[in-house]
Amino acid sequence: MSGNPSDMRVERKPKLFENVAQALRAQILAGDFEVGERLPTELRMTEIFGVSRTVVREAVAALAADNLVEARHGAGVFVLDHPTRKISAITADMGNRISQAVNVLEVRMGIEIESAGLAAQRRSPSQEARIQEAFFEFEHLLKLGEPTGKADFAFHREIASATNNPFYVEILDALGDRTIPCDRNSPWYSVEVLSQEYLGGLQREHLRILQAISAGDPDGARDAMRAHLAAAQERYRKRLSGQQADYTLQVSPPARIRTF
Repeated sequence: MSGNPSDMRVERKPKLFENVAQALRAQILAGDFEVGERLPTELRMTEIFGVSRTVVREAVAALAADNLVEARHGAGVFVLDHPTRKISAITADMGNRISQAVNVLEVRMGIEIESAGLAAQRRSPSQEARIQEAFFEFEHLLKLGEPTGKADFAFHREIASATNNPFYVEILDALGDRTIPCDRNSPWYSVEVLSQEYLGGLQREHLRILQAISAGDPDGARDAMRAHLAAAQERYRKRLSGQQADYTLQVSPPARIRTF
């Protein structure tokens, strides 16, 4: 496979119902809808998303298959309790502590290294195309100088989806795109992570992951994902060390207690 991103081709865009289902899933896991709360009516969702009723029904069916919602005849569609909502609640309350970013990346390493290897083994042509599409969207936004956080998360999510194990996707959805530092909504966002140098480095790391998955090389995909997330951890550790050093310089040492 060529190292030039333009040599790769995208075969398929996600179906409309998948986009609607993903948007609703993200809102549910983020807590925008409480357990037991009814979703907007079918008619209202067609207006919100600009799609047909058939598309809305397919999206709701996908959410119901994931046990996120329940359709009650004559009453509507209601949100169910789900374990991943608890993870979402934790990530929503993490504040902006860089130490938490290091911890989340450690969790992501435990999940995403293996998901990359499985994706290399199990991905279908359409799943590989969606990973490529997310990669190219990041590339496009990078050239325009626009935020890349959503595309970054989509790249990792499509890899999780290509494992064909829905639990990988559920956990990543629960962590949410707030865990992506180059997303302006991330609690660990900083100006430096929007620099062309930083984002270009991320994209080169993404390319190595994509190349290994496309080549059907599970060990290479795991190694590339490990290197990608480990590099992010190291960057955050340096920022954390810098903060601690600044704090030490600003705080006066405690007065010594005289002893006789």
